[in-house]
Amino acid sequence: MFGILKFQTFLLVVLLFICSCTYLHGVFPAWLDRNKNGPLGTFWRAARIGERLSPYVSLCCIAMAVSLLIS
Repeated sequence: MFGILKFQTFLLVVLLFICSCTYLHGVFPAWLDRNKNGPLGTFWRAARIGERLSPYVSLCCIAMAVSLLIS
C-alpha cells in the first residue's frame, strides 16, 4: 500500500515518467512543445531531461533493472 514511500520505488516511478515523456515527445513533438507552461509543462520538462541526459537515464534504468532482479 505504501510502495511509493520506498526510495527505490520512488526512483523507479521517476525513471519511468522521464522515459515515457521522452518517448511521447518523440512521437508527438507538437503536443509537448505547445504545453511548456503550466501543469502540463512538467511533461515537457521531463522530456527535456530524458533527451539531454539520455546516457545517464539509460544507465539508471539498467541499474534499476539489475537491482530489481537481484532483490
